[in-house]
Amino acid sequence: MEFFVQLLVNGISIGFLYGMAAMGFVMIFKSSSVLNFAHGELLAFGAFIFLTMVTWAGLPVYAAFLISLTGCFIMGFVIERLFLRPLIGEPLIYVIMLTVGLAAIFKGLMLLIWGGNLYIYPDFLPPNLSIEWGGINIPPVYVLSTMIGLLFLVLLGLFFKYSSQGIYMRSVADNQTAALSLGVHVRRVFALSWAIAALVAGMSGIVLGIINGINVHDLSSVGLKVFPVVILGGLDSIGGAIIGGLIIGLLETFTGGYLSPSLRDVVPYIVLVFILLIRPYGLFGLVEIERV
Repeated sequence: MEFFVQLLVNGISIGFLYGMAAMGFVMIFKSSSVLNFAHGELLAFGAFIFLTMVTWAGLPVYAAFLISLTGCFIMGFVIERLFLRPLIGEPLIYVIMLTVGLAAIFKGLMLLIWGGNLYIYPDFLPPNLSIEWGGINIPPVYVLSTMIGLLFLVLLGLFFKYSSQGIYMRSVADNQTAALSLGVHVRRVFALSWAIAALVAGMSGIVLGIINGINVHDLSSVGLKVFPVVILGGLDSIGGAIIGGLIIGLLETFTGGYLSPSLRDVVPYIVLVFILLIRPYGLFGLVEIERV
């Protein structure tokens, strides 16, 4: 029973991180209908910026965290302004292939700067952050990831519900033409969507780096796990991204604990295939009906 609870807690913590990473992916898709294949590289960039600030620059952890998130936020704006905006009005496949190219460029830059080695963050988490209950021990990093996940969920929920920019983003996601006719600056919404998505991805990369260490190839591959998560939850559902992330995180953890660690990376794609066969729009996705 203790082993089951331990796996349950670990799976929920990892699932929150997957869900938050998928949330940024869904935000970009909802606002601009773009599948961002460079999402995993954004995760890795956030982790490496934090590593640079903490180890090489020697900044305090809280300052390094804020600088890293700010850098990711700005990078999202720059990507949208320099690369995506000139392709507005072009066929969607051009934009998707651009994100594939950006993924290769970003990965090459990270390999050039940091190499392909595995890096470990300094141990800066306080030991009293861990939770012990009987034979169950929850390490500080899993407690931290759950706390950050819940905090970002609340903040983003309040942002979308009450802020003017959040309402604009929701209107653009529902109907770009109607939002434009009402005076919403759609291009600004696109830029903000990319910026917030990059920020959330960078934060997820930092926490995943604390858990597993930082490696360009490993963190970039996490971007591929976003696809089973968003397909499971629904491509146009932010809440579904969180639920999908939790389900995938739990399936991975229990598979690694009870079956084989080598199978845990296969489980998300098995789920992806079944969801596409049974419910292509996901658990919370909306079925689109086109009239000719």
